Amino acid sequence: MTAREPSRSEQLFDRARRILPGGVDSPVRAFGSVGGTPRFLASAHGAFVVDADGTELVDLVGSWGPALLGHAHPEVVDAVQRAAARALSFGAPTEGEVELAELIAERFARTGPDGVRLAPIERLRLVSTGTEATMTAIRLVRGATGRDLVIKFAGHYHGHSDGLLAEAGSGLATQALPGSAGVTAATASQTIVLPYNDLDAVRAAFAQHPDQIAGIIVESAGANMGVVAPVQGFTRALRDVCHEHGALLIVDEVLTGFRSGPAGYWGIEVDAGEGYLPDLVCFGKVIGGGLPVAAIGGRADLLELLAPLGPVYQAGTLSGNPVAVAAGLATLRLADDAAYARLAVAADAVATGVSAALTAEGVEHVVPRAGTLFSFAFRAELPRGYREVQDQRAERYPALFHAFLDHGVMPPPSVFEAWFVSASHDELAIGRILDAAPAAARAAASF
Repeated sequence: MTAREPSRSEQLFDRARRILPGGVDSPVRAFGSVGGTPRFLASAHGAFVVDADGTELVDLVGSWGPALLGHAHPEVVDAVQRAAARALSFGAPTEGEVELAELIAERFARTGPDGVRLAPIERLRLVSTGTEATMTAIRLVRGATGRDLVIKFAGHYHGHSDGLLAEAGSGLATQALPGSAGVTAATASQTIVLPYNDLDAVRAAFAQHPDQIAGIIVESAGANMGVVAPVQGFTRALRDVCHEHGALLIVDEVLTGFRSGPAGYWGIEVDAGEGYLPDLVCFGKVIGGGLPVAAIGGRADLLELLAPLGPVYQAGTLSGNPVAVAAGLATLRLADDAAYARLAVAADAVATGVSAALTAEGVEHVVPRAGTLFSFAFRAELPRGYREVQDQRAERYPALFHAFLDHGVMPPPSVFEAWFVSASHDELAIGRILDAAPAAARAAASF
């Protein structure tokens, strides 16, 4: 019998492992929790990606969020090409970064329950990555309060800076790691990790550490352990508890910002009657339209503690890069009400359709939602925190994943990740997903 010729992805993965640690530049790409060879991608258009072997797949990863409009939107590509023709980088101020900051501030605002406009972003600093944004936000709250301790929540992922890796979601959840080697005990001791959606635990922490907690960092909706939304009033209550004790609240919208809804998950909560203003907000993903842009925004008095005005230092050679800023501006300008309506229709269709297929096969599951973000948890009840997320039949997911892949659909390669649709997921793309769903559900049922 003739041996099968290795696929191009298999050849590339073998080559990559000889030079890149694990063969990838970000751990979840290695298919560690689902097994098999990662698909090396060569191109993308709209709702589809094309792998190195020329196979077209419906994409449900969306570059982990930025592909809000779909891949390679012609107007975004044109904006990037025009910016690149002017210069790839300046290392000096540009008009584009001012325009992007103004647009983020304008768009991340809602009318509160009392009819008053809520606009959290008074000042904004552009950086290159979500990790930079959250790291800088932590430095800011410590600098503003003169305190050392920070509260985060188990299963929430805020990038890979040392102090925020304890019981983090995303890649650490996928790899089943409690934290990261190389983080010193002294650094870890400055982070208090609490169960998500547990306000009593938060109050107890402040009582146990009076005048020592600088602030709380929380995902606007948990989206790095699968999707786990806050219980009603939780995030607003965090703000109140922080202010009661002289601390500050950082809301991490790196993944949810301009993705779960037009003003992130914060905007969804405000529309539902939960009117509150966070002290700082972190952005990423969508605001770069697929290129590396992130940001920290919030109260003017806090942001103006950053250099060159204040004593909290932050800098970046590529911060506000003109090509990346052009991609972000084009994406946000195109993300109008019609685009969000298409996004909502696609999210509802995929979440409902895959759920129906799983139900038909008798697979116990729930579909946690946060606006247009969703995931699947193989358990009877919606999870409220990390421990409950871990208490599921996660072994079903690899079979579901590979069955989808075999039928031309690429979902996230981990049960602990959100699913992403785009405004380009039309009837054709959705139809292919739903056509593949019965086979995927049967595969999940076999475990």
